[in-house]
Amino acid sequence: MRAPRRALTTLFLIAFADLVGFGIVIPLLPLYAEHYHPAPWVFGLLMAAYSAMQFFSSPILGRLSDRVGRRPVLLVSLTGSVVGFVMFALADSLIWLFASRLLAGIAGGNIATAQAVIADTTKPEDRARGMGLIGAAFGLGFIAGPALAGVLAPISPAAPGWGAATCSAVAFAMTLLYLPETRPVGPPARMTPAYGVARIAFAWRHPELAPLMLIGFAVVTGFAAFEVTFAQYLHERLALPHSGVSFLFVYIGVLAAIVQGVLVGRATRWLGERRLVIGGLAVGAVGLLLLASAHRLGVVLAVLPALSLGIGMVMPSLSALVSRGVSADQQGLALGAFQGIASLARVAGPFTAEVALGSWGVAAPQVGAAVLAAAAAGGAAAVLRRAGTHPEGTSLGHT
Repeated sequence: MRAPRRALTTLFLIAFADLVGFGIVIPLLPLYAEHYHPAPWVFGLLMAAYSAMQFFSSPILGRLSDRVGRRPVLLVSLTGSVVGFVMFALADSLIWLFASRLLAGIAGGNIATAQAVIADTTKPEDRARGMGLIGAAFGLGFIAGPALAGVLAPISPAAPGWGAATCSAVAFAMTLLYLPETRPVGPPARMTPAYGVARIAFAWRHPELAPLMLIGFAVVTGFAAFEVTFAQYLHERLALPHSGVSFLFVYIGVLAAIVQGVLVGRATRWLGERRLVIGGLAVGAVGLLLLASAHRLGVVLAVLPALSLGIGMVMPSLSALVSRGVSADQQGLALGAFQGIASLARVAGPFTAEVALGSWGVAAPQVGAAVLAAAAAGGAAAVLRRAGTHPEGTSLGHT
């Protein structure tokens, strides 16, 4: 390993800069797409395009980084991000918006390569802390990105795209100038292009993991449905301008950071993962229903903390339960499968949400997400209670 602390610090800054660009686009994309009046299913495909491409490209880019090195893959993928954001800035048709999201999604598969850099430069006992850098970069990017979008959107429709491209260009320059190559010398580990599918198949065949995967799929599908249509909801229901929509996303980002960075650890010690999953889903379902019926900004601002608290408690707790449901030598495979399921849910959620919104109105995605959260809460109560009382299944029912 060469200068591991420097590599990790540089990687964090690279990931943050790139994710700021991603955060700039997210609150504005559906509002820009509305100008072209796409059919609901076309709108759904547009919103799902990024996650679909990321799901397929992530294991391929990870495999390439094992063979040719981490730096080349990161540099090429960051170049793709810059081009994708420039296309977003210049887009004057729905086809160009599609192309920009497809390219950005392919480039966004570099998260696996970033994780490989962390694995290369940390000891096993420090790896979880290192991986947390990616999560921190995500959280901060989802605060700074929408904030910049709120500042840039009033300047011109193209300004946010140029701002996002600049952020990824900064990440490219930092990678080129400061990130050392970290791939270990020696033959690379084998990974087939179908790895993303194979890891999900492993989890599906595992009796303790399959129910957790289904719960996770329902949760992420519902939350993704809420997230991608929230800008349209704010625009139509509350008549907020683009900048106002962006700053509401900043508010959500701050709430998520507080919940996952401060409250989750303490709540887990007090209540245990099982209660957090069930309770978080119940609170999330109620919050989504209240949001669907809200017609004033004050009500939305009051409901979002409860919604963030509920949903923010669920995924870390589910991840912990997944990790405890397998042996030590299957941890990576199980958690990789859980992330793969979440990636598929981020495809299904946006597509179904836009179809529902186009068919039944802006409240439909929130109502649908609430139904999914309630169903997942019921399933979690049944599955985790049974696991908690089974003499050999206490790993899933810790309280």
